[in-house]
Amino acid sequence: MVLVSSLVFFGNALISCEKEKDNDTNKAGMYTVSGSASGSQMVPSVTGSGTASISGTYSSDTKVLTYTTTWSNLSGGPTAAAFYSGATGANGAVVGSLWTLGTGLSGTGSFSSNTTLTAEQEVQLLNGNMYYALSTATHTTGEVRGQITATPQ
Repeated sequence: MVLVSSLVFFGNALISCEKEKDNDTNKAGMYTVSGSASGSQMVPSVTGSGTASISGTYSSDTKVLTYTTTWSNLSGGPTAAAFYSGATGANGAVVGSLWTLGTGLSGTGSFSSNTTLTAEQEVQLLNGNMYYALSTATHTTGEVRGQITATPQ
């Protein structure tokens, strides 16, 4: 009887350790993404009081970037927004497609969505070489821009 009880105890302990290991493995592929945007980060820079921020998560297992962008004090509602490849101070190419923001937006608001990255885009994100930008009718090439940071969870 003692032998059976001991086997059950140690069996449960091993299963518990495996579950903890699985949870650690899942967390290892997760990142928190963030970044603040302003007109001064645009290339060339834009004068204005508009700002934006991005927050979300990235899973290296699924390659899915889930994000929320919040903006305020733009010269008008954003007419276009997207992710771009590129280091700080350098313009880059659009990553994926432009965001479908909707209509009736104002100079203050937010947008949430997700996108799936390629292996190359993942490397850019994790190395700090990805940014986002929001354009308005007044600044069609971009009013605010923010570099994105991906921090392991």
